[in-house]
Amino acid sequence: MSFDFESGELLLIDKPATWTSFDVVNFLRALMKRFRKLSGLKVGHAGTLDPLATGLLLVCTGKMTKQIQHLQDMDKTYTGTMRLGFTTPSFDLETEADGHFSTEGIDMARLENARKQFLGAIEQYPPVYSAIKIDGKRAFNYARKNKEVKLESRMVEIHAFELTRIELPEVDFKVVCSKGTYIRSLVNDFGKALENGATMTALRRTHIGNYSVEEAWSLESIKQVIIGTDISVE
Repeated sequence: MSFDFESGELLLIDKPATWTSFDVVNFLRALMKRFRKLSGLKVGHAGTLDPLATGLLLVCTGKMTKQIQHLQDMDKTYTGTMRLGFTTPSFDLETEADGHFSTEGIDMARLENARKQFLGAIEQYPPVYSAIKIDGKRAFNYARKNKEVKLESRMVEIHAFELTRIELPEVDFKVVCSKGTYIRSLVNDFGKALENGATMTALRRTHIGNYSVEEAWSLESIKQVIIGTDISVE
């Protein structure tokens, strides 16, 4: 398969867990510099995925980077798992639990009532453990040093919020939402609506607009395309 990275390519990447979105961009940029002699090539992504999340990451090269804002503005679809009964400061498993709750008494009626509260336009606070910049630094840098972080709320649109598997304390879900939505915050707020706690334990982005993770390259496969040899990703 032939790519013209300098003129501009849109690469659909299936980001693995533990990699940051910037890790992926830097990895691809380094490969193109070394094996395609494209020093100084512009490479960027259109929408951050948390390190513990997996799934669709859109990476633009060359002149295609001019389309990043347009791509970021597209609606996104996620699937994931939350566990009721406890909370963490990061709203996921990056940090240790800071609250525990009994899930006794949570039934389908309560779950459904809570779910309905998060459809349409909602106000949401980003997690303090997020990549939002405050005075030039990422919010998570302050949070990891136990420094107080004040983030402004934002209005986001939840087009669909489905509970696809309920085996308490675990609940699987599917969310279709606007740009800027933090699924971790949605899970945390869902727990509050239950008068309980909820922590996101898995997240996968499956779609950005009409782009699907089913069409995405793994890092191993795109590496082979770029360098032309079968060398494992380390």
